Amino acid sequence: MSVPFLDLSAMHAACGEELQATFARVLSKGHFVLGEEVEAFEHEFAAYCGASRCIGVGNGLDAIHLILRAMKIGPGDEVIVPAHTFIATWLAVTQSGATPVPVEPQPGGYNIDPQQIEAAITPRTRAIIAVHLYGEPADMDALRSIADQHGLRLIEDAAQAHGARYKGRRTGGLGDAAAFSFYPTKNLGALGDGGAVTTNDPAIAEGIRLLRNYGSRVKYQHDIAGYNTRLDEVHAALLRVKLHRLDEFNSSRRLVARQYLDGLSDIAGLQLPHPAPHTEPVWHLFVIRTAQREQLAKALTERGIATMVHYPVPCHEQGAYRGGNFPPLQATSALSKEILSLPMWPGLDPAPVIAAIREILR
Repeated sequence: MSVPFLDLSAMHAACGEELQATFARVLSKGHFVLGEEVEAFEHEFAAYCGASRCIGVGNGLDAIHLILRAMKIGPGDEVIVPAHTFIATWLAVTQSGATPVPVEPQPGGYNIDPQQIEAAITPRTRAIIAVHLYGEPADMDALRSIADQHGLRLIEDAAQAHGARYKGRRTGGLGDAAAFSFYPTKNLGALGDGGAVTTNDPAIAEGIRLLRNYGSRVKYQHDIAGYNTRLDEVHAALLRVKLHRLDEFNSSRRLVARQYLDGLSDIAGLQLPHPAPHTEPVWHLFVIRTAQREQLAKALTERGIATMVHYPVPCHEQGAYRGGNFPPLQATSALSKEILSLPMWPGLDPAPVIAAIREILR
């Protein structure tokens, strides 16, 4: 028996002919940067997210960074970030010149804990970044209330949450701006790097359009010192194909997650995800927690079942942030030693994984 952690080929097989035809169409046009495919995808993805504007960029990290730049957040400012997240969330703040201020996750969960944010706010705080980690929306109403009370910007890091819903509304339209990644492993993945920003704020949208393209509105005229971070035409065209199947793929992920939840719920010492009832996660990852993480992962590997750890070294313990003046962040450090990501992709049969875990932990 062999169960890979992710099988992209199975996902692409469902729309392989359309992807190939789309690539041939773009190739025949000979226009590969900021053309009609990017413009069409921006309109379609904005509508999908319930936002008025979408701007395609080079990757998810750049998406967050450009949002901060467009909001004029920089040196001397502080941005509240989840302590438990992929390091890109922190790096974007650092690249803007601002300081990341970490807040621990909710007890028993993985997303940032709104109840701990107030204590982290200072006169220098300018924004809160809410990461919809593993495809589960953060508590946006609570975060919006805090942001409004203190005059802060609320930014969504939705890199793992394409299509997820919070109280009926999709991620990407819940904050002042949202950053998406289209890295190939994402729920909506390109065939290479890619990203986008969604927003209802015309000033933010205009700022990001300027920043992504050398600071230029008119060719060879550069109003600001911008960047070269643009979503390619080929990727945009292929993303348009996959966007039409996203809800279908996410529904399949939910079915897999439900089987995991039903099949593993009675195992002592195994903590399963428990999303809030007003959320619809898209299960980018299915992450369990156990004090026997190393033994379980080893035993699953011996049975041909691949697992991963997201993320084994917390941001505040990384070399990039060594020496930072951070609080102990004990909950985040504990999570990093106990979490384990199980195989997850549309169409997966999780039965062999469930059976193996039950045998190992019986």
